[in-house]
Amino acid sequence: MGELVVLAEQLLAPVPGGTGRYTAELLRALAETVPDGWTLSSAVAGHRDVEPARVEGVRGPRRLPLPGKALVAAWQYGLPLWPGGTAVHAPTPLAPPRAGRGRTLSVTVHDTVPWTHPETLTPRGVAWHRSMITRAAARADALVVPTHAVARELAAYVPGAEGARVICHGVTALPDPVPMELPPRYVLAIGTLEPRKGIDVLVRAMTGLDEPLLLAGQPGWGGLDPLRLAAEAGLRDGQVRVLGRLTDAELATVLRGASVLAAPSLAEGFGLPVLEAMSAGVPVVHSDAPALAEVAGGAGRPVPRGDATALGASLREVLGSPATAKTLAEAGRARAAAFSWRAAAEAVWTIHTTSSLDPVRPESPGS
Repeated sequence: MGELVVLAEQLLAPVPGGTGRYTAELLRALAETVPDGWTLSSAVAGHRDVEPARVEGVRGPRRLPLPGKALVAAWQYGLPLWPGGTAVHAPTPLAPPRAGRGRTLSVTVHDTVPWTHPETLTPRGVAWHRSMITRAAARADALVVPTHAVARELAAYVPGAEGARVICHGVTALPDPVPMELPPRYVLAIGTLEPRKGIDVLVRAMTGLDEPLLLAGQPGWGGLDPLRLAAEAGLRDGQVRVLGRLTDAELATVLRGASVLAAPSLAEGFGLPVLEAMSAGVPVVHSDAPALAEVAGGAGRPVPRGDATALGASLREVLGSPATAKTLAEAGRARAAAFSWRAAAEAVWTIHTTSSLDPVRPESPGS
């Protein structure tokens, strides 16, 4: 009998972000695909309230004997605190230092931003991610990455990362929409409001467009103020609207009502909003960040990173041409159909259930 323990700490983070979505969706899919002879549990730091980390079909979460910040420090400095089970999957680089005899450890690395765009993170964040990812490459039984773009970049920066396994994310099944007061037409961006998301570029790109810009996501680090950016860009009052963190039902409503999704990130490891928009039949304009281009697979409209003029022109074209919007929407739906959380979960199970841990590199859909 084996037990896979998934670290669900990101579900309790103040700003769960895309890694929170990944953790929750992967846990649900793992619960639906438990192999014979295995059980599935989760573990978190010693939080008082762990209810947000509970997932149907998953035992736990098990509380570890350290609070959140202490656990982060303990594992960073090598304390061999094993969270239980015969196997552990860490959905982020927060992971125990090694597995030990008879155990397996897999760690997901979502992007290479700490190396490629360190200026978009805090110095402490850069140092922590670099040290934890480098150690995972040396000691974990498997590194998991969401795209071939991340696999290539990681191999260039981290010794031992050449055998990373590409396991793509899936498409989240959003619930039915709920009543919300929304404009009849609007540009939508989804994600944590922080420097690497390219929000400043997107705000400038809205100059000359009649449609408003809706931003769905919590503020992250960096003190990004979209309303101040809008005023500096000369946009009219109310043209930029910050929605904050949304429930899944609210997200479904906002997403399905969008005229176009803009994804202007400077760097990404995957780009879940791109896939979610495509699945909902919303045309997508995205930056040429390698991971976004890989996920879109030609079904979106790419523009150079940081180029507000090009971004504005592409948004204007999609908004002004029903034929273009329809073509992109149809291509997006077909592209999104190639991704599933079930496939991701089965690939993670394979890491821990196979006797051989030789590198396996499943291709991403359409690559």
